[in-house]
Amino acid sequence: MDVLIALGFTALLLMVTFFAGRKGERDHFEDLRRREARLRSIPVTTFETLPAGWEPTGSGVVTGSVVMSADYFKQFVAGFKKFFGGRLTVYEPLLDRARREALARMLEAARKKGFDAVINVRIEGSRINRSGTEKDGVVAVEMLAYGTGIKRARRPAVPAAAPAA
Repeated sequence: MDVLIALGFTALLLMVTFFAGRKGERDHFEDLRRREARLRSIPVTTFETLPAGWEPTGSGVVTGSVVMSADYFKQFVAGFKKFFGGRLTVYEPLLDRARREALARMLEAARKKGFDAVINVRIEGSRINRSGTEKDGVVAVEMLAYGTGIKRARRPAVPAAAPAA
């Protein structure tokens, strides 16, 4: 009887974490879409040099970082996948969300500092473990996005040519 209670509790825990994790992930992706749409006007490049025609009037480092962990259900499923081998697809949305969140935070920092664009953008990732051993580790990743924020000179609008008479 104790075994059935333990199995029932485990199944209940898995169901709760599955639905809670799924809702949290869906809500986070929706929040990211809204924020990315607001930040779309800020040009971002991986180039180390300024594009032709850009005249900087200021610059500075901008960063955005996030630490995210997988929910219990994903860790449970990944345990089976690790046993048999193959892609751990349950972690791919976690990495996607972490990358996008770090980039969004970097762009929000750039906007807050008054920068119009970010060049030389890089993304770094690392895993975070409890004790440094695979067996005892927590499934969590840190993503860091960084680049050089640029404030560009504003040029006056060129008046449209008068129509020919």
